[in-house]
Amino acid sequence: MRFIVRPSRLRGDVAVPASKSHTIRAAVFATLAAGRSVIRNPLVSLDARAAVAACRAYGARIDDHCPDQWVVDGVGGKPAPPDNVIDVMNSGTTLYVVMATAALIDGWTVLTGDEQIRRRPAGALLKALEDLGARAFSTRGNGCCPIAIHGPIKGGQTSIEAITSQYVTAILINAPLAQGRTILDLPLLNEAPYVRITLNWLDSLGIRYEAAPDLSRFVIPGGQAYPAFDRPVAADFSSATFFFGAGAALDADLILKGLDLNDPQGDKAVIDYLRAMGARIDPVAGGGLRVRRADLQGADLDLNATPDALPMMAVVGALASGTTRLLNVPQARVKETDRIAVMKMELEKMGARIEERPDGLVIQGGRLRGARVHGHGDHRVVMALAIAGMAAEGRTEIDTAESAAVTFPGFADLMRALGADLETATDADEG
Repeated sequence: MRFIVRPSRLRGDVAVPASKSHTIRAAVFATLAAGRSVIRNPLVSLDARAAVAACRAYGARIDDHCPDQWVVDGVGGKPAPPDNVIDVMNSGTTLYVVMATAALIDGWTVLTGDEQIRRRPAGALLKALEDLGARAFSTRGNGCCPIAIHGPIKGGQTSIEAITSQYVTAILINAPLAQGRTILDLPLLNEAPYVRITLNWLDSLGIRYEAAPDLSRFVIPGGQAYPAFDRPVAADFSSATFFFGAGAALDADLILKGLDLNDPQGDKAVIDYLRAMGARIDPVAGGGLRVRRADLQGADLDLNATPDALPMMAVVGALASGTTRLLNVPQARVKETDRIAVMKMELEKMGARIEERPDGLVIQGGRLRGARVHGHGDHRVVMALAIAGMAAEGRTEIDTAESAAVTFPGFADLMRALGADLETATDADEG
């Protein structure tokens, strides 16, 4: 599928969809819990569906017929050996978290995913699981899927360089169910706010652990249990990033609703990034945040905690005056795509001037022109390029637009409701 986008004027209210990060965690916690849990307002997306399928493979009974709530009967800390290979599709969060769930099982689990997932590094997490007592290996010997894991982990001590916070979340979620105590040392931790999301869940579920103030070490007692819960899923600051960026950089006046500024999601920092560039983002009566077009100026932004924001902030930088530097975010290269290289490549087709650095981008602001660009099957790249197209002169066409459904199935419809000149087309339409 392709998005065809032209210059747009955006006005209206945005009901921000639920958080992918919270939804996937909720599904796994409910699966591991004893009894019946209710997950209210989950994100219904391809990534979330992948997590649900994996949880079912481990023995959870999940009623997801109602899109407003999922009812989960958990396995009481004893996931079952899957009957078949678990395919996590395009969901990296699901892959890493359920790798550690597989390590709880006295039996083999095989995990794989789509082409992008089969390129994402998992070797550091495999080694950590082995340190804790599991047998774990990549079937191709390259540290990537397909992966085979046999538990159960017993506990122990391990050290892991967390190029992605998802390695840490995987161990934090599953280690409380191991027999013994787990000590986890982190000489490197990227994306710390995502770990804080996980800790928020552990706190709410009464799980005991010790954490160093800088999150460089965790001590997690084993033999614990998860209770069932009834909890709503918070709105997603990662998805809101596209509307904050569009509101600030386009001819726009938007009110974003449903966001909780007290939630530990790291991507709420996008508000600070945009304000540092001159954006007008203000609370409104009755709840919500209003964002309006402003004369944006380039800024130096450290994105280590918010790699998912890089595609949209690259677009914002290309539309601002002066130089924008997106810094300290090397892990953006090991997401669904190498987002640093990809955003340089595609925005240059639209006339942007960008220098690629090992850990980010240096962007000279200016005007964009419409072009045919490649979405690389990466949902965040596709959506960011769609916003770029709304600001560019002429017509912009983005391929692999179906990937937006990974986290935001309603993106195109919501943008059109706000006034975006955005069409969808398939290859068949060319004929």
